[in-house]
Amino acid sequence: MQIPFAHSERSSVGIEWELALVDSDSGDLRQVAATVLDALRPADGGEHPNVRQELLLNTVEIVSKVCRTVGEAGADLQRAIEEVRAVTDPLRVELMCAGTHPFAQWSHQKVTDKQRYQTLIDRTQWWGRQMLIYGVHVHVGIEDRDKVLPISRAILTALPYLQSLSASSPFWGGKDTGYASNRALMFQQLPTAGLPFQFERWEQLEGYVADMMHTGVIDQFDEIRWDVRPSPRFGTLEMRICDGATNQHELMALAALMHCLVEHFSTMLDEGRELPVMPPWFVQENKWRSARYGMDAIIILDEAGEEQLVTDAVGKLLADLEPTAARLGCTDELDGVHTILDRGASYQRQRAVARRHGGELDAVVASLVAEMRAGKPL
Repeated sequence: MQIPFAHSERSSVGIEWELALVDSDSGDLRQVAATVLDALRPADGGEHPNVRQELLLNTVEIVSKVCRTVGEAGADLQRAIEEVRAVTDPLRVELMCAGTHPFAQWSHQKVTDKQRYQTLIDRTQWWGRQMLIYGVHVHVGIEDRDKVLPISRAILTALPYLQSLSASSPFWGGKDTGYASNRALMFQQLPTAGLPFQFERWEQLEGYVADMMHTGVIDQFDEIRWDVRPSPRFGTLEMRICDGATNQHELMALAALMHCLVEHFSTMLDEGRELPVMPPWFVQENKWRSARYGMDAIIILDEAGEEQLVTDAVGKLLADLEPTAARLGCTDELDGVHTILDRGASYQRQRAVARRHGGELDAVVASLVAEMRAGKPL
């Protein structure tokens, strides 16, 4: 099987943001995605260019067009959100995002009436029905197919930074899980989800896809749901590591960090430098540690097994990426990562709100709704 990799402009960027639809009064999820999408449908009956259907009827996905800068992509998302709010506000529905909803019950959620989703649920059963989770996906254009897999392997060395900074799913079904990102460990229960194989040659990826299709595991490439995956039809590397961002400021910071990492590694390849890699067992351990401990995780830095507090490691990384951020025009957005380091990640804010309100999680939902409205952490 040959998998062509589409041409794309180097370090072009696109962002996908999964948003929950919650009741303005109760804070519980509302199954009104079809109503929202129908109201926004263009006159020709097609799909809205920036608002898409998702697995569950409590969710819409906001997507940017292909952009040159993270700031441009963020402005595109904000315009789409304003269109969505024109529909949801009269319905008394709020937009909210976090890796999980703090108290909603997965068994009460309805699946979108679309064949691909019905097939997924039929195959995955209990685990598939539990996928009441929200994430952020960032696509970055790569101009040469030969760069895709080396950059993908290098991104895995930064996975714990991205997961710790974005962690926003401490609660599940009304309980504190003890994890910073419960979403990260839930999502990997699906077949073909979780950490990718660290292929070294494109032909190995093609062989894997051919085997998965031949044995009926997948019907198309997009059913590979790795944390980091090539997206051949767009000519991008897609990073799906992050929990759902609760506000635009943090979304832009995380997107800028991913944008800079891909460009930084691409430049290293141009210069003939070796990209960082890490044994799969260290990558797997880092994923667990960052999901469990978030900003307090002691992560493994390299093949030698050296370790460091994740926040200290992020601080050094940001200094290394400053020239890349200047070149990509996202210095201000990348600086937002310092805000997360200084003030804490979303999971920490959510737990603080719960403590102040005697464990009442409707107060946590209200804080998440307020952050989405404000566009910044509160």
